[in-house]
Order: sequence, then C-alpha cells, then structure tokens
Amino acid sequence: MKNFTLSIATVLALSTFAVASEDIKPTVGASASESGFYIGGAYSMVKRDMNMHRNYGYTEGNDYNYYDSYNYDNNAYMLQAGYQFNQYIAIEGRYWGAIDSQESTYTRYINGELDYTGDWSDGDWSAWGIYIKPMYPVTETFSVYALLGYGNVSIDDEWYNDENLLDENVFQWGIGASYSIAENTSLFIDYVRLCKDEGDSYVDGGYDYNTYDLDISIDTVNIGLSYKF
Repeated sequence: MKNFTLSIATVLALSTFAVASEDIKPTVGASASESGFYIGGAYSMVKRDMNMHRNYGYTEGNDYNYYDSYNYDNNAYMLQAGYQFNQYIAIEGRYWGAIDSQESTYTRYINGELDYTGDWSDGDWSAWGIYIKPMYPVTETFSVYALLGYGNVSIDDEWYNDENLLDENVFQWGIGASYSIAENTSLFIDYVRLCKDEGDSYVDGGYDYNTYDLDISIDTVNIGLSYKF
C-alpha cells in the first residue's frame, strides 16, 4: 500500500504548501462563471481492511474461534456530477465501481494460534455517495475542499457464498485539492473514506453456533478530471 499512502500524503502536502506559501493570496468575490453544473471521472486506488471473528461449531460447547484478517487492494473508477453554487460551496454525487478483482493478503488464527497466511482473491464491490462540498479558493487556479455526505457501500464476497457481505448506508467524508488546467477543466486528487463499519454479526446456515462478527473499513484515493459547463 505504499502508493496509496503516498497519494494521501500528496493531498495533504499540496494543501499545506498552498496555504503556507507567502506569495499566495486568496481570491475574493464570486462571479457568474463560478457557478454551474460539472461532471468528471477518476481512477481510484482502493484499500479495504476486514477483520472477522468466527465462532464455528455444530454443537454447543464444541466450537472453534477463528480470527481472520483480510487486507484488500484493488483498482476502481469513480464518476462524479455536481453543481457549484459559488466559489465556496457545491453539492456533488459520486459512484465507484471495481475495475479488477480484489487481491488480498489473508491471515487466519484458530484459538489464538496462526493457522494460515497467504493470498486471496475475492468478489465485487460498489459504492455511491452524495456530498456537501465546502471549498476554499487559495488562488485563482488552486483550491482545497472537503466532502461531507451520506452514501451506500455494497460488498459481495466469495467466502460468503457470493452474497452481500455488506449493503449499508453510511456517513462518508473526504479531503482534496483541485487545480485548474484550462478554462473549464480541473485536475483533482482527494482521499475519501467510504466506510467504517463495526460490529455487524451474521448467523451462518441457521446454526446458532456459527456466527460471524465483522469490522470493515474502505478508503480510496482518487485522481481525475472534472469539466464545468
């Protein structure tokens, strides 16, 4: 996840540099050209961490405690559409879809003892969200922004019989920076946390003794272009 970590650092570094520079002054005043609809797309690097506790057994008292950890990295695309009211605020919708299968590092412990570690290929996922987007124009061409919103994350996993491991509406947030490369076109990079879901429990196959407790987080770094009409 070296590239993922570096990309997050890039978002923060760009924002810090822009604010700290003595030669940069914020723009003031809004014009009609600063409002309007916009669309865009991005390449996304996705990191998903899942920790699972399985209490597995067919009879009461004859069970095993499995502790599984999955760390997924995969590529995705992101589509966006929004409306900018002025230079300080916009509303934006986004959709993410997987480009490739999720490759992961998988580790399993049974009753506290290491049982297996290796690679794992898993199922599909998608997400969407609607955000309030506060922005700050550092210069005429460079701005920083935040994303605060609500959306859905859906995950299908092979170990869960290709059924929905997760299908929930959750709070989502992010930070980013945008640079205008043409009159109506901007390059942007941002970090968005799509999900931090803890404490979900499942019962497998109707057996009271086979239960799953899941903790899941999904983070994305997005690099793309947006066009304002």
